[in-house]
Amino acid sequence: MTTRTPEATVHILSSTVAEVHVGSDVEEVIAADSRALRDRVVEEIRLLAASAGEPAHATLVEGSSRWPLIVHPDGTFAESAPAAAAAPAAEPASVEPASAAEPLSVVPLSAPVSISAAPVPAPAPAATSVVEEAPATRSTEPPLTRASSSAAREIAKPTVQDLLDSRDDGDKPRATEGWQAAVRRATGGLISPQPGRGEQSRLDREKRVQRRLDAPRTIVVLNPKGGAHKTTSTLLLAATFGTLRGGATLAWDNNETRGTLGWRAQNAPHHRTAVDLLEDLDRFSDPSASGLATLDTYVRTQVDARFDVLASDEDAAASSTIDAVAFDRLHGLLRRYYRLMIVDTGNNMRASNWIASVAAADQLVIVSTVREDTAASAAWLLDGLREKGFGDKVDRAITVLTAPSSRPDKKLEARLTRHFQQVTSGVVIAPFDASLVDGGPIDFDALSPETGDAWLTAAATIADRL
Repeated sequence: MTTRTPEATVHILSSTVAEVHVGSDVEEVIAADSRALRDRVVEEIRLLAASAGEPAHATLVEGSSRWPLIVHPDGTFAESAPAAAAAPAAEPASVEPASAAEPLSVVPLSAPVSISAAPVPAPAPAATSVVEEAPATRSTEPPLTRASSSAAREIAKPTVQDLLDSRDDGDKPRATEGWQAAVRRATGGLISPQPGRGEQSRLDREKRVQRRLDAPRTIVVLNPKGGAHKTTSTLLLAATFGTLRGGATLAWDNNETRGTLGWRAQNAPHHRTAVDLLEDLDRFSDPSASGLATLDTYVRTQVDARFDVLASDEDAAASSTIDAVAFDRLHGLLRRYYRLMIVDTGNNMRASNWIASVAAADQLVIVSTVREDTAASAAWLLDGLREKGFGDKVDRAITVLTAPSSRPDKKLEARLTRHFQQVTSGVVIAPFDASLVDGGPIDFDALSPETGDAWLTAAATIADRL
């Protein structure tokens, strides 16, 4: 006897806040605007479906309106019409209620989401006779297709998105910082100034990070020199994307032998790695028998930052390595469960798994400290990638330069910035942060506001190119 996926109830509290109720668990979903909120709500339901390996059912609730939704593990969703009201006795027989057998409309999650009810014919004026459409000519297209057909001339019922978009102030941001926030709180919201320039900049970058993706994306972090902050950069990017996008983000240590990503992540109840997952890939050959819950026994969930970590081999006595074939097999599996994969790489740019990760990358991130030797290694890397035929990816790459101390060499920083602006598509400067120095697990709450702001800029710059 199989266990049915628990049905979720989503309470839409405002244009930017919703609560997802599954049994006794309540997950708050916050987004920058109504469209981003919609995407994140659908993503939460998709995670339920992926975990169970079967479609998840949900009910969206706002006031007295209720809208059924079914989301599949692969991200497609099905819309169904609310139950049609019974027709009054005096209604002409030729006017039919919406059919209970109306077909479901399934569209990719990446397509613009419109959870619409099945359209019904517009009622005719009382003095006009109504001619019923012949059954043989009635359209069998899905509701969305019929609603957009000029031949149908039908009026679609308003959708949940119409309800969200109807708010006059639906996308108006509320100031939470500075004197603007103080005025809003002091007047109980009667006077609500727009956010200040700094806060508006942050909101704009957050919205860029939250942009909808039409397919899973792979970001690869590179520099063949040790100590270039690859692992730190991977974790900070994963935390930024995971926190703002609501999960489905993976930080993956693609070291051919041993890397330190797993050590710098928060503790997990197990010590399995990419090697263990590779050995057990057959468990995932049948999607209906394995879901996200099965994968949880191989990845290390970073609960507060809402991303997962897949560590590289940590067995000092092991002789196994990850090669290109192994990387491609793991990548093919992980794409089924994650929207964003941020891949930390080793120092051997001749290793086959290193080259395979670059080939699979949708976006390259070149990282370097503001040091001559580390920057020269990054520049040498870019020359080598062009020679290997990855020139287009280098042109779209971004560079992140991190300060190695609280008093970096500003003259060197300016020179490196000029160079990498010419050979990649953009440069982001990240400040020194004392909380990252000890090399232990990263406490994201301990990061300085300047560090968080810099990595938000880096994530937004990357998201623009995905």
